[in-house]
Amino acid sequence: MSADSAGRTRVGFIGLGDMGAPMAKKLLDWSGGLTVCDTRPEAVEPFTAAGAEAAATAAALAAKCGVISIAVVNDRQVRAVLTGENGILRTAAPGTVVAVHSTIGDESAVEFARLCAERGVHLVDAPISGGAAGANSGRLAVMIGGSADAVATVREPFGCFADLVVHAGEVGAGTRMKLARNLLHFISFTAATEAQRLAEAAGLDITALGKVVRHSDAVTGGAGSIMLRDTTAPIAEGDFWLPILTHVRELGEKDLSLALDLGGRVDAELPLAALALTRLGEGLGVGRGEIAAARHGATAAPQDTPTAERDGHPTPASGRATIAAQQAAPGTPAAGAQNDSKESE
Repeated sequence: MSADSAGRTRVGFIGLGDMGAPMAKKLLDWSGGLTVCDTRPEAVEPFTAAGAEAAATAAALAAKCGVISIAVVNDRQVRAVLTGENGILRTAAPGTVVAVHSTIGDESAVEFARLCAERGVHLVDAPISGGAAGANSGRLAVMIGGSADAVATVREPFGCFADLVVHAGEVGAGTRMKLARNLLHFISFTAATEAQRLAEAAGLDITALGKVVRHSDAVTGGAGSIMLRDTTAPIAEGDFWLPILTHVRELGEKDLSLALDLGGRVDAELPLAALALTRLGEGLGVGRGEIAAARHGATAAPQDTPTAERDGHPTPASGRATIAAQQAAPGTPAAGAQNDSKESE
């Protein structure tokens, strides 16, 4: 394995597709050197033209590199790259760290790590989030499952294409975190299509609605803005988050109820909205509010903390404080939680 004068090892990158190519491009200036491998010569050519080395096989690449990134399509391809006739494990030196960026099964990651360990090779599952835009701008998030030593080895080269690197836990944890993140992603997409149906049925321009959503989510952070607690357990009396998330529940139940009423009038089915109204309060940890309870014939959670019943009504300062404002307030749990966008964990 080659390394530069500062001890930075050569990095190998296998799979130069829609995500792999822009990620690997960010490694062209890596001082330890970059070796790339792809079955398509046309994918490799821009990298060799820019100064990278090319390897004809994964085995040839592994013979030169101390850190190897894999960005292929699925579990089957990862297995072939690792264990095939010309796979990484044919030549990788003990101590090599292999990072799988593909979204694979978490159990597959554990199996692949075991196969690598038999050769003294470390494997981390390191799926990414941020899409092509994040890859091109070097602003991906990487969720890593693996040992602390292996994570320490990949952290610096990963910083070339990511500005958030999170050590999620043992091997498999990175993939499990990616699956949870994508669950939110695609449920949100489904909710967006439901919102479009409602807007269209109500005679609205749904492209204008899309502009509003993108604009406001860029300001508020979207669904991620409420993902600041370290547990999903019910919130205890006196907890910092109780008045804030109770207020979120009250506003959410009101708006969901109004949307369902509108859907009924314009004959638009809104199953996700109905489910959200039922589960929002419990999901936030504050229990159902009066609106959800009345709609579903259940009992509301105790209302010990005053909150606004409607937008514009007087509300105590604790309830009126938005999550965005709490995130900005120094010395609060939210302020610390929001400072991770530029940090490694």
